[in-house]
Amino acid sequence: MPVKARRLQNLPEYVFAVISQKVREMELAGIDIVRMDIGSPDLPPAEFVMNALDKSTRNTNHHGYSGYRGIPRFRESVANYYKTRFNVELNPENEVLPLIGSKEGIVNLTLAYLDAGDSVLVPAIGYPSYAMGARLAGADVIYVDMPAYRDFVINLDSISEEDASKSKIIWCNYPNNPTGAVADIDFYEKLVAFCKRYDILLASDNPYCDVTYDGYDAPSALQVTGAKDTAVEFMSLSKTFNMAGWRLGAAVGSKEALKNLLHVKSNVDSGHFIPAYDAGIRAMQDTTKEWLTERNAIYQSRRDIVVNNLSDIGLSASTPKASLYIWAKVEDMPALEYVEQARQHAHVSLAPGAAYGPGGEDYVRISVTNTEERLQEGINRLKSWYSKR
Repeated sequence: MPVKARRLQNLPEYVFAVISQKVREMELAGIDIVRMDIGSPDLPPAEFVMNALDKSTRNTNHHGYSGYRGIPRFRESVANYYKTRFNVELNPENEVLPLIGSKEGIVNLTLAYLDAGDSVLVPAIGYPSYAMGARLAGADVIYVDMPAYRDFVINLDSISEEDASKSKIIWCNYPNNPTGAVADIDFYEKLVAFCKRYDILLASDNPYCDVTYDGYDAPSALQVTGAKDTAVEFMSLSKTFNMAGWRLGAAVGSKEALKNLLHVKSNVDSGHFIPAYDAGIRAMQDTTKEWLTERNAIYQSRRDIVVNNLSDIGLSASTPKASLYIWAKVEDMPALEYVEQARQHAHVSLAPGAAYGPGGEDYVRISVTNTEERLQEGINRLKSWYSKR
């Protein structure tokens, strides 16, 4: 076989692919593993969403290609969602682009803008695809400080004039994966001004905006006046509507950025299955939000179970206002060692903080996408292991 491309030599394996393989090997050996690592919703979408899918599949005209820009009624639905949710006006013709999950769009946006030798500003703790997409493009990653004392909000003042001047994209993600941190509209105003000053594309990743607790209401970067001149935002139905496996999302905002993203996408994919679009439309039309409120209450109860037991398993964390995760600091051993021992001895799988960047080395990420009973089982196993270690 020929030698693999150089771009792969600088690209580590995806962290959850590695974790899943280790878990699979233990499960094949007959070991029951409590998975508290991956953020895949364990609950189904609403019944009315699944009914919409079923109805659409019965339409014999819905089984062909849907087009590179998706179907118009889905783009219109995304625009209506942004108007209702954030009071942001979007033109569905050129300011909304459907995605096969936001992860695909994140990497393809990077490929649309970065060449070898270019630079991108990536949070020191963040979703791995921000950095991995840059590495696929051969670009340089410049990590931006987001310290705990700032509640894990990006510190724009830490970016040097040199780094700002040579960078083409800056990534942000609030509510944040993995920390659960949140940012207010004042932060976005400063970030938009920063991007305009240095001619940087602001890439806002916002898939957890509707996974919130304790009355918190997450904003959008596009609520800032003039943000569409310099920003594109990624939204996803994966976490908002428990549709992770459906791979349905959208990029919205700058028409120029979306045009360039489409240039890549149209050479890579051919759009979604029309019934998936129709189900997504039905999900975004849920104006009562009753299902969403009930679902978030379930996650909040799970969050509280984990947070209330952290001190007994050698961890500490603030209570997150949003996302599916608890970002916990390991108190008395290296975090990677904690993760390995937890899997080997407690048979509990956690995500190592180092997988999310250099700022995460002392942390682990715990997901609440499991039943209360299963989460409690995992905590009990961790307590037993930690007390005897």
